Amino acid sequence: MPHVYVSTVIPAPASAVWDRIRDFNALPSWTPFVAESRIEEMQPSDRIGCTRNFTSTDGGRFRERLLGLSDYDMTCTYSILESPMGVENYVSVLSLTPITDGNQTFAEWKADFDCDARRAAELVRSIGNDVFLASFTHLKRQIGGRS
Repeated sequence: MPHVYVSTVIPAPASAVWDRIRDFNALPSWTPFVAESRIEEMQPSDRIGCTRNFTSTDGGRFRERLLGLSDYDMTCTYSILESPMGVENYVSVLSLTPITDGNQTFAEWKADFDCDARRAAELVRSIGNDVFLASFTHLKRQIGGRS
């Protein structure tokens, strides 16, 4: 089972970063690769089990289910239901930890999934760099003013 892990330090308080990313439907506002997003069946975007349906900037359609959301732990867990990536059993966790020295944020994003073994390395690289790291970099520019 391939595993993706990316971490970074965001030069802003964890509470400010969490306020920005907590909304399961907010991807277009803090990632560079989502064109539009909506929560299906008019459910609240923080309801466990809600499904976000979004289109990437390259036209790909994704459906993801919110599996867990903790304001206390500042974590969001979700699964991919449908995507053009060719992954199955995809589960991802995005989490924030306050760094008290400097009032910054340690951000982690990880994912595990199944896929065709011939594509595993490519998918780990693509998800890690083009999704997770690109999103963190974009977020740092927005919130912290630098990357």
